[in-house]
Amino acid sequence: MQEFLAMIYLWLKAGHIAFVIFWIAGLFMLPRFFVYHQEAPADSAENAKWIERERRLLKIILAPSIVAVWVFGLALAWVTGAFVQGWFHLKLLLVLALSGYHGWLAAYAKKLARGERTLSEKTLRLLNEVPGIATILIVVTVIVLRSVLV
Repeated sequence: MQEFLAMIYLWLKAGHIAFVIFWIAGLFMLPRFFVYHQEAPADSAENAKWIERERRLLKIILAPSIVAVWVFGLALAWVTGAFVQGWFHLKLLLVLALSGYHGWLAAYAKKLARGERTLSEKTLRLLNEVPGIATILIVVTVIVLRSVLV
C-alpha cells in the first residue's frame, strides 16, 4: 500500500506542478492582454480580436488549469495528510485569494467585451504583478514554512 501511495503522490505532485505553471502563465498574460485591448479603439476589428484572445485564454488555458490545480492539490493534501498542518492552511488561503483574482480577471474580461474600460493602463500593469507575488508567497510557504513547521 505504501508503494502505491508513493507512486500516486509523485503523479499528483507532477500534475499539480504542471498545471500551476499553465495557470500562473495565463494569469500573467491576461492583464497584459487587457493593456493592449484597452489601447484598441472600441469599435475596431482589433478590439474584436482582443475579446476573442481573452476568451480563448480564459476558456482553453485558465479554466482547465485552475480546475486541475485544485483537483491535484486537494488530492495531494489528502494523500499527505496536509489538511491538519499549519503551513497548508496558509497555502490554501493564498490559493483561494489567487483563485478570487482569477475570477475577478474573468469578470473584467467580460466588462471589456461590453466596452467598459474602468481600469487605467497603470493599474492593469500593476495587476500583472499579482501572480508573481502570489507564486513567491506560495512557494516560500510550501518549501520553507513546511520545513520549519513540521
